[in-house]
Amino acid sequence: MTQQHDSSTQAAMNLPELLIRLDNDRDLLIELIAIFQKKYPDLLLQLQAHVDCKDANKVESASHALKGMLLCLSATRAAALAARLEQMGGGGESCRLPEVLTLFENEVAKLLEELESYTTKVGS
Repeated sequence: MTQQHDSSTQAAMNLPELLIRLDNDRDLLIELIAIFQKKYPDLLLQLQAHVDCKDANKVESASHALKGMLLCLSATRAAALAARLEQMGGGGESCRLPEVLTLFENEVAKLLEELESYTTKVGS
C-alpha cells in the first residue's frame, strides 16, 4: 500500500540534501538564502504582472529564473510549480496561470518561513 503525504506538513526545502550538495558549508547556505530572500520579491512581482497581462513568453522566462533559484535551494515542490508555470507560458496556456500561480505563491510562502526559521536558528 502506498502512503500519500500531505504537502502542507512536508518541509518545503530538503535541507539534508542541500547541505550535502553544499558540502555542509552552512555559510554558503546562508548566502544562498540571503540572495533568494533579496531577489524573490521582485521576481514574484514580475511574474504576477506577466500572469495578469497574460504575457506567456514573459511568464515562461520569469518562471524559468525562479525554478533555477528554487532548485538551488532544494525546494523541489516550489520548483515543480515554477516549472509548470514555465511550461504553461511556453505553451501559451494562460487560462490556468492564476490558479497555478496561487499554488506556487503558497508553496514559496512555506519555504520563506522555513528559510527564516533556519537563519534565525543558525544566527542564535
